[in-house]
Amino acid sequence: MKDSVAEEHLYLAFSHQCRDSIFPLHTSISLFLLSYCDCKLFKVFLVPTGEDVGDQCVTKNLAGDLEVHLISRCQLPVVVQSCSLPAVVVKDDKFCRAGLSVVLRHIIQKTFEADPSKKDVLELLGFKKTCLKACAEVSQWTRLCEISIPLAVERFLTASPEHCQAIPPDILLLERKLGEPVRVHNDDKIRRQKLQQQKAGAKAAVPVLGRGATEDSKPGEVHEHPPSSLELSVAFSKLLAQEAPDAVNREAPHIRRTKTSDLPLLDHVFAEGLYFTVADLVLLPCIHQFLVSSKRQGKSLVNLPLISNWYRRVQEVPGVKKAADKCNMELLQLPELMSAPEEQPQDSSSVPDELEEDNDDSHVMGGPRPTMTKLMENGIEAKFSPHPCPSWTLDWTSLPSAVSPGEGKMSRDRALRKQQQLNNLVAAVTKLAKPGDVIVDFCSGGGHVGIVLAYMMPSCQVVLIENKELSLIRAKDRSNELGLNNIWFIQANLDYFNGAFNIGVALHACGVATDMVIEHCLRARAAFVISPCCYGFIQNTVKFKYPRSHQFKEILCYKEHMILCRFADQTAVQLPPERRLIGKQCMGLVDLDRAWAAEEHNYSVQVISMEPESCSPKNNMFVGIP
Repeated sequence: MKDSVAEEHLYLAFSHQCRDSIFPLHTSISLFLLSYCDCKLFKVFLVPTGEDVGDQCVTKNLAGDLEVHLISRCQLPVVVQSCSLPAVVVKDDKFCRAGLSVVLRHIIQKTFEADPSKKDVLELLGFKKTCLKACAEVSQWTRLCEISIPLAVERFLTASPEHCQAIPPDILLLERKLGEPVRVHNDDKIRRQKLQQQKAGAKAAVPVLGRGATEDSKPGEVHEHPPSSLELSVAFSKLLAQEAPDAVNREAPHIRRTKTSDLPLLDHVFAEGLYFTVADLVLLPCIHQFLVSSKRQGKSLVNLPLISNWYRRVQEVPGVKKAADKCNMELLQLPELMSAPEEQPQDSSSVPDELEEDNDDSHVMGGPRPTMTKLMENGIEAKFSPHPCPSWTLDWTSLPSAVSPGEGKMSRDRALRKQQQLNNLVAAVTKLAKPGDVIVDFCSGGGHVGIVLAYMMPSCQVVLIENKELSLIRAKDRSNELGLNNIWFIQANLDYFNGAFNIGVALHACGVATDMVIEHCLRARAAFVISPCCYGFIQNTVKFKYPRSHQFKEILCYKEHMILCRFADQTAVQLPPERRLIGKQCMGLVDLDRAWAAEEHNYSVQVISMEPESCSPKNNMFVGIP
């Protein structure tokens, strides 16, 4: 066991306590993971959402065997006060991790670092360690696990009896997802094994933890667990650290010759597919509370056979029942449900429409010219404001090397272009900023923008927000080298930052991220300086619909707008000049739509071309002032 280098504090919200859970459910989920990992590396604080701190009493056994402290919101470290909980911060440090997925992934990584023998804990991060890594704003699956299911269950539990008759739509969506075919790395081999097993009519027992098994069962013990399947065998063999079975000896020739498209699909064993991950540990406390409440109300689970069977299966995973006991969660013993009755139609209108395709206007042509012509006929063309200070530049040769983007180990040419891009953003921010302002560098990456701003404007507080941990750690290392004391680092999705600020900045915010940054700035009534990127990744999401402005909505449909976005990405220097010009015009139109949408919120917005334009194929820049 390695010694902990620095004490880390974990802050969890606390609204109330009900039976065997602490609410909000994000807190119960975090405590459950700590118990499952047997992790005691963090000093845990509960932060009451009400004003009364002294009279709050938390039942000891709901926090497992952890020591839990109570702290008021105003006593939190200042950087944590700007974030939604849960949040983790090293004591007396300026580096904060916020949001459920980021915090849970950090707990898993720290547990493994402290005790490398806990490989099963690291496996919770899934293939290539990417489970719940994509932020909820762009990943429907992360959003469902991290936000939608916990909120849906909390609403279900607090609804009056007459309002909680129906199954929440997000629970139905999870049921639907558990019925979708599984795609996993190297699934061709497993699917051929499944075909061979089907052909052989294999009915033999497989090495899984069955209903009669205990967590002390020895690896290799065989338990009867209908329905037996290759998927169960593969999944539990991994959990028990066994070799996955090779089905029936070698693949027969006719199995090897079978086309991939003709192979049987794989069924879900756990939430993300075949393997047990942190997603299962996120969902378990939520689904448990939903099932307990449904049982108490006498509701039938016949419409949720996949969730019911998943719930039973998760209990068979080594360590789950032990963690549940620590947290005083009395897991239900549900009867096995084979499948939903065919006569029970699922009301598709009750399922969230975030996965539904936009199927209107299928007649739209594929190229950008008809769409651009349509806009021109209505008096709309790409227009750029003159650059306020085209020749302004930082004296890069006089700055410490840690300020320069070259410190990010990029090529000399790329570092020069990055310096030119930074000249544009820093010039615009310098004109807007005043002493005492808080400047937020959204999607900060390695801190190229934020570190320059913090160094050049010591009287301003700079906050770097980035979802990628390694990028932010690199930025912090550069900041430490410079001795900056006016800078914070927050590893979180944009939605988990809720602090007040005066100026928002983002260099090459990818796709929808540009609109998310603009929305954050509008909410805070903050000025913004933003350079967009990756227009081709723009698409309708739960929060954002395109086009954005009233003027564009009256003329273009969604698919026409997507044509502009797709061609706005065609500005690379390798392309013919005429193609690049069309790409630049499409960029201008997409950004004009964004600018007009912001102006509907009483902002003045200019779309400017960076100088020199060769500094980047994506050389547009917004400057918005409330």
